[in-house]
Amino acid sequence: MWIELISSLSADVELAGGPGCEEEMRVAEVVLGHPLPAVLKDFWRAADGARDKHGAGVVCSVGEVVDRNLEFRSSAGFRGRYMPFDPLLLFGESGGGDLFAFVVRPERPDVFVWEHESDSRRRVANGLEDYLRRRLAGGDPQWYASW
Repeated sequence: MWIELISSLSADVELAGGPGCEEEMRVAEVVLGHPLPAVLKDFWRAADGARDKHGAGVVCSVGEVVDRNLEFRSSAGFRGRYMPFDPLLLFGESGGGDLFAFVVRPERPDVFVWEHESDSRRRVANGLEDYLRRRLAGGDPQWYASW
């Protein structure tokens, strides 16, 4: 489903070489201390990430998601400057510094954007499929600014 959806929306998205590993997802849940969203795991079972024509992670790989979330949750510099990242699971990039996330505490299906300049977090899509449709359909890199 995910590969077909992305292919139907944009020819400019490159999917990672193969599906994400079940073991890697299990380890990610242990390391991060919470379950991964089922819809994201479903995506990774089809492809371990997707990048736009500029190299930004539309959906980052399992390993990238783990690394970024650990960095943002544990950085002393971030703790002093930003609201906590523990409730979020950062999974995608805008290419301009903003990041896309699911809220994992409490779990909800919506996708939020974290705007790095203001530390604002706001809902931009009803779920992963809606996020992919909105992000890839128009080709506007700032699609989320007006949502």
